[in-house]
Amino acid sequence: MSEIQMPRLSDTMEEGVISTWVKQVGDKVASGDVLVEIETDKAVMEYEAYEDGYLVKQSVSEGDTVPIGAVIGVIGDSPDAVPEDSGSGGSEPAEESSGSAGAEEAASESAEESAPAEAPAPSSGGGEDGPRPRTSPLARRLAREYGLDINSIQGSGPKGRIVRADIEAAAKDGAARESAPAAPAAKETRPAPAAAQAAPAFDDGRDSEELKVSNVRKVIARRLTESKQTVPHFYLRRTIDAEALKGFRGQINEQLASTGAKISFNDLIVKACATALKLHPAVNTSWVDDKLLQHHRINVGVAVAVDAGLVVPVLHDTDKATLSEISTRTRELAGKARDGKLKPQEMSGGTFSVSNLGMFGVDSFSAVINPPEAAILAVGAMRQEPVVVDGEVVVRNRISLELSVDHRAVDGAVGAAFLKDLAEILEEPMRIIL
Repeated sequence: MSEIQMPRLSDTMEEGVISTWVKQVGDKVASGDVLVEIETDKAVMEYEAYEDGYLVKQSVSEGDTVPIGAVIGVIGDSPDAVPEDSGSGGSEPAEESSGSAGAEEAASESAEESAPAEAPAPSSGGGEDGPRPRTSPLARRLAREYGLDINSIQGSGPKGRIVRADIEAAAKDGAARESAPAAPAAKETRPAPAAAQAAPAFDDGRDSEELKVSNVRKVIARRLTESKQTVPHFYLRRTIDAEALKGFRGQINEQLASTGAKISFNDLIVKACATALKLHPAVNTSWVDDKLLQHHRINVGVAVAVDAGLVVPVLHDTDKATLSEISTRTRELAGKARDGKLKPQEMSGGTFSVSNLGMFGVDSFSAVINPPEAAILAVGAMRQEPVVVDGEVVVRNRISLELSVDHRAVDGAVGAAFLKDLAEILEEPMRIIL
């Protein structure tokens, strides 16, 4: 028998959600087979088996959130193998891990055991485990937040285990409420205390509906909030003449027509950023724990919008890649991002980022730095504007650039010099490939 534990699938992952069990209990498993799809803080990733055998237990139900290292299943030598049960159901031993989460659960259980006894409610898992039902840590926390009596909720997980979906269903239809003495029939009926009622839908006069929040969205919210609160941003803006860049792109794509490759403006900008970072290594840095790190590799991240939010796949060694390699790799990573198939190494190690909203017609915007990187370039749409050239008013294609910079790592003059050279490289695009 071997336990399947929740793996760390990204550098920032602290817990994962069981999205889909690909293998079911009793299925034969070969090394390399996909066992389960796990939603991390960045994407939905496939988790493969590392040995042959049979899946004999799913300790965690689909939709459950569990911490890294928690037992999510068991692989045995035969389909009839019976896994050892700790007596608390599935992944409970892993849930009693060290740290604040384990201490919180232990304190909660201690408090419940010392509380006055209540009439036991039916529980599908209570037969062999005592009066306490099988539950996940998330289910217990949600029950407390909703003010629900978890003992009165019917579990739908393995062996009647109560999972998040059960708590949310109980809160929605008001089927589960804390135990309370029935009021005498002669007395006026009064509404149950607010804490004992199932959480109602939002009634804010705006016809609001609470939406399910993915792990990706939660991490985006947390990391960007931390970035704006802890990173002292300053912004540098410059508008470039894009006539030469437009012509240069046309020439390259004409030469590449027979290969099927096509270079975008964003590919050119990404490569130009890598070229400028070689000239200004002080921008290719990170401020981490009061230490300034100088990165000797140039890895440019490209922001990609997906249904779950925003992810930033990374082009490693961007300065050494050709334009066609950047174009091909960017499209591959963007496709993986939209399918939720990015690997951890494809989203880590960035030293600079580019966020381009020009395709949406956005003139300009201020991007939020992606820590621990020191800067991010925001790119607006190419627009025809009247400008004065050699004393005459002419119409030229122009693009607005805005550089967001971490002032802890990069000074204003250093950032300005970087943006100046970047603008000149884009206005003389042959420098991109030299």
